[in-house]
Amino acid sequence: MKTVSLALLLICSITASCSAQQAGQPPSLRVLSSNGPRAPLEDVQMQIEAAIGYSLDIEFSTSVSLTNRIEAGESFDVAILTPALIERLVAGSHVAAEPVPVFARSGVGIGAASSNVARDVSTMDAMRATLLAAESVTLTADGQSRRVSEAAFETLGIVEQMARKIVLVGPGEGPHVVARGEAELVLTLISEIVPVEGLELVGPFPAELQDYVSFAAGISNASTQTAAARQLLEQLTSPAMMRALEPHGMEALTR
Repeated sequence: MKTVSLALLLICSITASCSAQQAGQPPSLRVLSSNGPRAPLEDVQMQIEAAIGYSLDIEFSTSVSLTNRIEAGESFDVAILTPALIERLVAGSHVAAEPVPVFARSGVGIGAASSNVARDVSTMDAMRATLLAAESVTLTADGQSRRVSEAAFETLGIVEQMARKIVLVGPGEGPHVVARGEAELVLTLISEIVPVEGLELVGPFPAELQDYVSFAAGISNASTQTAAARQLLEQLTSPAMMRALEPHGMEALTR
């Protein structure tokens, strides 16, 4: 009996869940999330953790880069990405083929440093003039907003002019680069512009150029904490989460 007890103690000591319990800490869920809903998620993270009894270990990046990492074998419990990429992960058996919430969306907008925000993007002509007058414009290299921005350049007939002034940056960097005065404008999701100190939203893309990026969530097929993961998905459509979206330039969706 003594030998068995010592063996059980050793097993418990080398598992994360037992360690968390011994330390009086809740178990955790590993969440890989797009940068798009970062601000509202951070606003309600503590409420979600209290509701589900798990802490959330969240890593934010672009949907594309996170999808690539998941396909390469990175472990996670819940992924929050664009619906198309969630579907791709379902097709590849990385995410469980069960209903997933498409819970929010954000339009694409233009941001400038707070000290340099006076410009007009309210119409196609105004946006065209503003972009042509800018010395530099940042886009996230593999962000979903880059596709929308490049489509707008084509519609406005300014692809060649913009190519000379575009600065491609890494995940989440563009708003901060502009806030520091290292570039003049950032074109990205409105939800990534609004929370950044020293940055102002000049305005959303005009309706004729606007396209929305939606966000959905799915559970890893390899997760050992599927019950808690399902609770997290339910919290993404909770009233608290829905209230947190609008102040950050996002719209609530139901499906």
